[in-house]
Amino acid sequence: MSDFVNVKIHPTACVDDPCSIGEGTSIWHFSHIMPNCTIGERVNIGQNVVVSPDVTIGNGCKIQNNVSLYTGVILEDYVFCGPSMVFTNVINPRCEIPRRDQYKTTRVGYGSSIGANATIVCGHDIGRFAFIGAGAVVTKNVPDYALMVGVPAKRNGWVCRCGDVLPDAEHGAITCPCGNQYRQINEEGEMKLTPVKEHDPLAVEA
Repeated sequence: MSDFVNVKIHPTACVDDPCSIGEGTSIWHFSHIMPNCTIGERVNIGQNVVVSPDVTIGNGCKIQNNVSLYTGVILEDYVFCGPSMVFTNVINPRCEIPRRDQYKTTRVGYGSSIGANATIVCGHDIGRFAFIGAGAVVTKNVPDYALMVGVPAKRNGWVCRCGDVLPDAEHGAITCPCGNQYRQINEEGEMKLTPVKEHDPLAVEA
């Protein structure tokens, strides 16, 4: 742990070797980082979080208390994982039948948010800037910008990059009060949202 540069690790946390932790990351009380994890820069890992072997966490992510990131989970940059939300990594677990060779990958896209107590069933991708409501159970792939609620989770609208729910579409065009603009399209029977003009809050103003 002494090799990490500008990383805050609470004395009660356990960090196994080897793993990679980026500069500016904080790991709080009673959390366990297991071997071969890759954790980016400026990540905040809350209390009682488990990061299993081979998990990847991108830059700027926030992992709230009591979250377990199991093998197979990949978080892209700036993902928010709400308190006590759940990932799985095996479709049909049985205690008496080892299935470590059947872990499924779950990729969570850039800038997306997962609400408190939500469950993400393994093997499904969550798109960029998607918003998973509190308590939702995701059982299929989630499009970019989709607002997903319920059990099982269904799309209940679209969410702007800024985090606000977008107004209903008129002729496919949607403008957020923040100024971001989007277009809703039907692609082979699947509704999708694409940005037309979108402000990057991390961009450095000239």
